[in-house]
Order: sequence, then C-alpha cells, then structure tokens
Amino acid sequence: MSNVPAELKYAPTHEWSRLEADGLVTVGITDHAQAALGDVVYVELPEVGTHVDATGEIAVVESVKAASDIYSPVAGTVIAVNNVLDDAPETVNQDCYGAGWFLRLKPDSAADLAELLDAAGYAAVCEQDSH
Repeated sequence: MSNVPAELKYAPTHEWSRLEADGLVTVGITDHAQAALGDVVYVELPEVGTHVDATGEIAVVESVKAASDIYSPVAGTVIAVNNVLDDAPETVNQDCYGAGWFLRLKPDSAADLAELLDAAGYAAVCEQDSH
C-alpha cells in the first residue's frame, strides 16, 4: 500500500490537503498518484491570485507516461506556488508530501476540508483503483 499520512485530507482524484496553522491549505498529489504517473518531467502551476473552485482544474503534471490534470480539493485563492517544481519537477516523485507540494490556497471556507476523505477513506479509493 502506498504512503497515506493520517494527518492529511484527500480528494478521490488523488490530491492531498493540509490545513496549516495560518489557515492556508497546502495542496499536492499523493504517493499513489506520483507512483502511477511515473517520472514527473514538468508541472504547470496556476498564477498566484487565481481563484479556484473545488474540483476545478488547478495544475497539470506531465510525466514520461502521460499528462494529468490536478484538481483543487477546496475552493479558494492561490496564495503561493512551489517554484522549486519549475526546475526540479522530480521533487514530486521524491517527496510528494513535503518539498513536492504544489500550491497554497486561502480557502473560501475551511469547512470544505471536512468534505474530503480521511486517510482510511482514501486508502479504500486506492484499493478500488488497483482492482
């Protein structure tokens, strides 16, 4: 089973979210997603200041296998993007829950995070994907 940290929230589309102490939400893709993609060669991130809807497209990840859309787990405004990924997209493969984060959002409502899956719920989604 892939790595599914218990402190994060998950979208069924394989994005993770972490509520930070300052109220912002950090977003990235899960270990399951980066493993399925293979070697990430390019990440296209949104512009700071962009407003995104929950489940709206926020980024594109290109790997040696395919290009995949990344969706926002919650509605909000992009406050920061991880510029490290411009020069080192492989960081997503190496540390998807740490240095390989994608962006930080100011959520329209922190309550939106409650709608996402917990680690057990997400693990069940991954389990279904593998069948």
